[in-house]
Parts: sequence; C-alpha cells; structure tokens
Amino acid sequence: MDRMLYIAMAGASQTMLAQGVNAHNLANAGTTGFREDLLAFTEEGLQGAGFPSRVYATADRPGVNLQPGSILTTGNELDVAINGPGWIAVRAADGSEGYTRAGDLHVLPTGELVNGAGHAVIGNSGAPIALPPSEKVEIGADGTITVRPNGQTPEALAIVDRIKLVNPEPARLEKGLDGLMRLNDGAVAPPDAGVTLVSGALEGSNVNTIDAMVNMIELARQFELQVQLMKTAEENDQSSTQLMNIA
Repeated sequence: MDRMLYIAMAGASQTMLAQGVNAHNLANAGTTGFREDLLAFTEEGLQGAGFPSRVYATADRPGVNLQPGSILTTGNELDVAINGPGWIAVRAADGSEGYTRAGDLHVLPTGELVNGAGHAVIGNSGAPIALPPSEKVEIGADGTITVRPNGQTPEALAIVDRIKLVNPEPARLEKGLDGLMRLNDGAVAPPDAGVTLVSGALEGSNVNTIDAMVNMIELARQFELQVQLMKTAEENDQSSTQLMNIA
C-alpha cells in the first residue's frame, strides 16, 4: 500500500507545480515580450535497500521557449520590437544587467528611459539612458536615440545615446525569477550591431493560449487521478485492517 500511496502523492505534488508554471504562462499571454517557460516530467527511482520499487516523478524546467512572438504596430514613437534574434539590455532591480524583448518604453519625469516593467534601458556605454526634456524622440533601427530638445527648431536634432542590443547564443541564456534573461556564466553580453529594431511596434508574448488551456485541463485530470489513487490506497489499508481484526 505504501508504494502506491508514495507514488500517488509524489505525482500529485509535481502535477501541482506543473499547473503553477502553466498558469503563469497563461497569465502572461498578453505580456509584451514574454517568453514561455517550458516544463517536462521525469521519473526518478529511490535508491537503497527495499526502495527500488518506489518511483517518483519530478517536474523540471528545462528552459524557455525562445521562439519570437507576433509583432503588432502601435504607432507609438517609443515602442520598439526586435526584428529577428536579439535582446534589449536593461538594468534589473538588483543592479545587474538583464535582457528582454519588451520594448514598451517610456520616459520617467527624471528623464530615465525605462520599459513597461520599470527596468532602465542600458546604452552602449553600459549606463542607463537618460534623455533631456524633448519635444520629439526618435529611435532608429540600430537603436540610436535622437531627440529634439524643447524650444528648438525641427532641424535641431541631437543624438543622445544608443540602446544596447545583444545577441548571445541561446544555449548560454537562462531566465531569472524577475523574467529577465541572463548569461548562465554571469558574464555580460557585448553589443551586437547586427540586431535591429522596428520602431512604432511591440512584440507580443509567444505563449499559445490554446495549448496552455489544453495543458491546464490535462494537468487537472492527472491531479484528479493521483488523488483517486490515494483514496484507493486508503481503502485498501482499511480493508487490510478489517481482515487483521477478523483473524
């Protein structure tokens, strides 16, 4: 009985973890630049005398789906989307450098350029980008930021900085709890001139809502099955106890 109960309990707990990851993906189906978390179940056997018959399941996050999302035109001069592979470098809350595909940019009252998540956009110098009070801001395909200061004529354009765009190897990337990508060795990716932007557009999430909904139903059924197995194990235990009392 304990073998059945152990297997069912392990399966139910890991199914709940998998459901949490799937729900997180589904909740971010409308988040700009979001990358879907992948999940896989693996079997692990217990080691030791009398234990080889006991197998439990583990839900692992083998990586992130790096497929691009759809690009939607917004017309906002500060919205940018990566055209093809690449990432926008931003400053994380802990001060480290992270990478994102979320290009929903705006300027704070202090002049700092940030994205919708509040992460400061980094320039090629490695420092956050700060813009002067301006009537117009333009972001070129190479990430160059040009502004027209307040009170100046249309011809008085000035280059302020250039957004740091990187393109590290996908195998070196890992996703942090804050949703930002980083290099798995802790290094900082160098700028890549081959990465280009599309101005006035945003890249959507790459989560397939239909697949996520189907996964949610399948995981719910798996959890119900594991709970039913635990009830069956309890009923078998009660039946065994009754037989022992009769003896």
